[in-house]
Amino acid sequence: MIHVAEDAAEWYKKELNLAEGEAVRFYARYSAGGHIHPGFSLGIDVQEPKTPGVSTVVKGITFYMEEQDLWYLEGYDLKVVYDQETDDIRYEYVQ
Repeated sequence: MIHVAEDAAEWYKKELNLAEGEAVRFYARYSAGGHIHPGFSLGIDVQEPKTPGVSTVVKGITFYMEEQDLWYLEGYDLKVVYDQETDDIRYEYVQ
C-alpha cells in the first residue's frame, strides 16, 4: 500500500508543478545507499501508469508503483509524509 498525506501531495503539486489528473510514479532505482534494500532507493517520476501494482489518489494526483517495482516494498507499506521543518518529503516504510 501507498499512503500519501494530504500536505505531502500538496508539496508534490507545488514542487513538480502538477495539475489535477497527473501521476507520480515511485520506482526502485540504483543508489549508493538504500533504506530497505542496500544499493537501491526510491525514485520518483511524473509519468502516466502503464501497469500499476498499487496506487492511491490524493488531492487529484495519482501516486503509484508499477507491478515490476513492487518487490521494493515487499513486506512494507510506503507512507509519504511532509516534514514542515525541512520543507521536504520523508518516506517511511511500515512493516
